[in-house]
Amino acid sequence: MPPFASKKNQLDLLLEQAVQHKASDIHILVGRKPIFRIDGVLHEVGDWPIIQPHLGERLITEILDEDHYETLKAERELDIAYEIPAVARFRVNVHWEKNQLGLVARVINYDPPTMEQILMPKVVYELTRLRQGLILVTGPTGCGKTTSLAAMINLINSERSEHIVTLEDPIEFVYTSKKSIIRQRQLGSDFHSFDQALKHVLRQDPNVILIGEMRDLETIAAALTIAETGHLVLATLHTLNAAQTVDRIIDVFPPYQQAQIRLQLSMVLRGVISQQLLSRFEEGRIASREIMINTPAIANLIRENKIPQIKTVIQTSAKEQMTTMDQDLKRLYKGGSINKEVAKQYMLDPQDIE
Repeated sequence: MPPFASKKNQLDLLLEQAVQHKASDIHILVGRKPIFRIDGVLHEVGDWPIIQPHLGERLITEILDEDHYETLKAERELDIAYEIPAVARFRVNVHWEKNQLGLVARVINYDPPTMEQILMPKVVYELTRLRQGLILVTGPTGCGKTTSLAAMINLINSERSEHIVTLEDPIEFVYTSKKSIIRQRQLGSDFHSFDQALKHVLRQDPNVILIGEMRDLETIAAALTIAETGHLVLATLHTLNAAQTVDRIIDVFPPYQQAQIRLQLSMVLRGVISQQLLSRFEEGRIASREIMINTPAIANLIRENKIPQIKTVIQTSAKEQMTTMDQDLKRLYKGGSINKEVAKQYMLDPQDIE
C-alpha cells in the first residue's frame, strides 16, 4: 500500500519517510510529486502521486490549527515548528504559489549537535568561551547556520552556569538545561518582533543571547548595544564572507551614523564564521568555513573603513587561526573530504587549486 493510501496523517508519513532517507528538506508543490533534498540534491519521491490542488491543501492543512490558518490567509506566508514525537522536529514554511498552497520543511534533529560532530575549528571553541561581545555565523540559506549556533549553545550549556535566552523564528533545536538555564522564545507566540524582544531582554538577567537572524537596523543596533554592555551575543546574517558581513552591518545604518557604528563594531565584534555546505567526496555534506577573528589589525580596518583589506589580513593570519573560504576549501580538497570540482565550484579564485 503506498503511503498516501494510509489512514494516518499523510504529511506525517511523508515527513517520516524523509527522515528515513536522511533528507534535509521536503518540498510540496502542486503539479509535482513530493521532493526530498538529500545531500544537497533534489529527488522526487517515486511512491507518491503528483500533488493535485486538493491533495496539497489537505496535506498542508493537516498540521495547521485555526490561528495558523488565519495567519496564513492574512499574511500569505507562515513559519512554524512542527514535531513528530520520537521522529524529528521540522521548521515549516507554508506559502501560496500560483494561488495554490505549497510547503517547504527543514528536518531538525532532536539533539543539538556537538562542536565535534560538525567539525568546528578549535578557534571557535575559544570564541564561544568568551563572556561578552558579538559572534556572527553567516552564509546562504541552508548552509547550517542554525546547526552551528546550536553546537555553540550546547558547548556553553555543557561547560558554564549561564542564563541563555534564545530568540528564534521558529524554535528549531530544543535544549535541555545542563549547567545553564535556557529560555527559548519564538517569534509570533512569545514575542512580536526581534527588536522589541531585545529592548526587554536585559530585564531578564541574561548572560548569553542568541538572535535567530539580524534582519533590520533596529535589531542590529540592539545587538551591538547588548554586546557592548557585557553580554555574549550570537547571531546570524545572510552574508557570504567576513568582509561582506562587516559591510552589511555598517551599510544598514544611515550615512551620518556609520562612523559611530564602525567604532562600535570594531570594539564589540569578536569573530565571524562564514560557512557553506558542500558535497563530501563519498557521501553526506561537510561545511567549509571562513574564520575572521577581530584582532587589533582587523578592528583598525573596520574603524578606518578599509573593509576590502580584511581578506588580505585573514589570508596572512594563520597564526591567529584565521582562514579564508578559499584556503579552507583547499584544505578540505587536500584532505580528501571533497573533490576538486566541488572545491573549484565554490572558490573565488579556482585557479589557485591547480
